[in-house]
Amino acid sequence: MALETVLLVGRPGDEGHGTKLAEAATDIAKPANARVIVGQIFTDDEYENALASLGLTDEVGDLSAEIAREHGIFSSMTAELDEAGVDYELRTAVGQHANSIVDMAADADLVIIGGAKRSPAGKAVFGSSTQDVLLEAPCPVVFVRRE
Repeated sequence: MALETVLLVGRPGDEGHGTKLAEAATDIAKPANARVIVGQIFTDDEYENALASLGLTDEVGDLSAEIAREHGIFSSMTAELDEAGVDYELRTAVGQHANSIVDMAADADLVIIGGAKRSPAGKAVFGSSTQDVLLEAPCPVVFVRRE
């Protein structure tokens, strides 16, 4: 199987981790000459909060791409990819993190996702989007742990 497309995912909460995620994507995608899809996922609440904090309204349509460009994780990932000369495109989605990531992964040969170590009790109480992606993605997943 040739590696043609890598999905690099960012979510609110991944701020400060974007460079490390993009470095992993570069290390994998550049030697394979693969294209990277940089995906930013917002839950409905995250999207509404971002609209409010930026003083925007979505009456004209989905503004998730504009919000993502203002978001720290997105800009740090694209800056790293630009510096490395990696071909990429930007995609956004509004919905549950795990489901949206798995849907985006339909177009990918590999997913790169970040996350933090959580206790079994923490996963049981709060769920784990990263774990759901690891188990449900239609392609291999690389996990980059947040320090």
